[in-house]
Amino acid sequence: MTGTSGEGTSEEVRSGEMPAPPGGGGSTRAAVVTLVRLTAGHRSSIAVATALTMVGSGLGLVQPLVAKHIVDGSGQGSVPWPLLVLLTALFGAEAATGAVGRFLLERTGEGVVRGLRHGLVARLLRLEMREYDRHRSGDLISRVTADTTLLREVVAQALSDLVSGALVGTGALVLMVWLDPLLLLLVAVTIAAASGVVASLLKGIRAASERMQNSVGAICADLERALGALPMVRVHRAEDREARRIGERVESAYRAGVRTAKLASMMSPAVELAVQGSFLLVLVIGGLRVNGRANSLGDLVAFLLYASYLVLPLSSAFRAVGQIQRGMGAYQRIEQVLTLPVEPVEREETAVGARASRRAERSGSDAAPALVLRDVHFGYHPHRPVLRGVSFDVPHRRQVALVGRSGAGKSTLFALVARFYEPDAGTLLFDGRPASDLGRAECRARIAVVDQNTHVVHGTLRDNLTYAVPGADDDEVRWVVELTQLEEVVARLPGGLSGVLGERGNTLSGGERQRVALARALLARPSLLLLDEPTAHLDALNEAALTRVMKDVAQECAVLVIAHRLSTVQHADRIVVLEDGRTAAAGHHEELLTTSPVYRRLAAGQMLRTTGATPPAVAVPPAPPGPR
Repeated sequence: MTGTSGEGTSEEVRSGEMPAPPGGGGSTRAAVVTLVRLTAGHRSSIAVATALTMVGSGLGLVQPLVAKHIVDGSGQGSVPWPLLVLLTALFGAEAATGAVGRFLLERTGEGVVRGLRHGLVARLLRLEMREYDRHRSGDLISRVTADTTLLREVVAQALSDLVSGALVGTGALVLMVWLDPLLLLLVAVTIAAASGVVASLLKGIRAASERMQNSVGAICADLERALGALPMVRVHRAEDREARRIGERVESAYRAGVRTAKLASMMSPAVELAVQGSFLLVLVIGGLRVNGRANSLGDLVAFLLYASYLVLPLSSAFRAVGQIQRGMGAYQRIEQVLTLPVEPVEREETAVGARASRRAERSGSDAAPALVLRDVHFGYHPHRPVLRGVSFDVPHRRQVALVGRSGAGKSTLFALVARFYEPDAGTLLFDGRPASDLGRAECRARIAVVDQNTHVVHGTLRDNLTYAVPGADDDEVRWVVELTQLEEVVARLPGGLSGVLGERGNTLSGGERQRVALARALLARPSLLLLDEPTAHLDALNEAALTRVMKDVAQECAVLVIAHRLSTVQHADRIVVLEDGRTAAAGHHEELLTTSPVYRRLAAGQMLRTTGATPPAVAVPPAPPGPR
């Protein structure tokens, strides 16, 4: 439906890269601002977690002062037991508050990712159809799974490390200035040197991480491509070729991952040297100052503890910044999807009310055809038109056949009628009303489609039959089962209507999948039924039966059928011939054989070859009562 050979989009467009979203600079500050914006709906949880972190930090900052007094008191020959008890209580309280605060931040990360996944799923299901032509579905799916998982780790871990590191570091700095400004200066110089090294590595980490995520998306897309055509792959013994193709993507992801690991590993020694160097400087210089009586031993112990409270959170903060840059590579891919254009959300009537309204509309205005196309022009690409002024109508309770060579524009016409695309020029009318006035939802509520790629979803047979009408009762389901001669399928499946059809309906034959799709379409009681070569996968007996069913269906709704067999065409009330994107002729079978050279060539060629036997009559069960 989105374009067939000669009518659809090219592979070069499908494999194109998404444009980068506006803004979103690569600086750490911009990344942090993005994280803060992502957590906008979780302010209360973050506030509570921050408050608990501040309490825990305060309790931690008090501990070195208590330890200072314990050391000084012990040096005087007495053990200050009350201070030891106090120190133990402070340690336990800090651990408890830190655990609760950490949990709240982790839950915030899960909440952020949940919201992103909901938004991505909703957007992917409503993208303009052109976007699916431009981008591979496997890569789009990976943005909902792999990219959001990486982002969850950033929000839950890196953000909490930054918050706690900033709070603890600020408090430690204030107290270290009070204890010994000279030692603090030495620590600050060491940390500043490490910060310069880390800053030079961050940009490369983000770029490498984004390349890795793109490669992971390509792996998903290529694997989906191979699994979706697995019978063809195996028949043509192409398993090794497909494995090599996907293996190239795996190698690309490996190289990008190794580069990310290389840059991250260069950060670790810089951070470790800063930590170790700071402690060594404090021990050496501080020990000399104690020996010179410039400070007490308790002062040195307290300063060392504060240095650990400063350096270790800063070490975590450095790593968090690197993780944030990797996460921003994933978020940029997510944001690209969130900026793609979608179909407008339109208010829909209730199912029964909408069907009743359309039934009354048809009964009162049968003079207006179910579908009218007036001088319709369309192309998937600029300056490459597929349709060049197509005009015809489909009256109510009539069957119109659409014929033409491959690439003439037949499937493209179906895509326009289904409002997957908008015409570049011309007008579509449903029951005399312009499609633009009705909106896409109302237009689609009037139609049902059965195309060549029969879509059978994983689930039960009943799930598939009632997909368009989830509330259909047993009588309605039984009616379409009999109408499309699915009784044998129901009897064969374990569980009958509750039998599971498997992935893509692999437990059914091609003809059975076609009949399931037709039954699903008929259950919706459409005003206009679009059939794309419905007899393509049927044997002669089932084809004859379905041809009779189609004539009966045409008594209740308009039928527009893409036909490649004469048995389908010759029983149509009207035939429209397409040639090179234009309406070449229209009329009855016998009339066109006389007046249309294009139709005569089609009828004489392989495309419309058949015996021409009249199909036998088939008893059609009466439709069950009910508002349709």
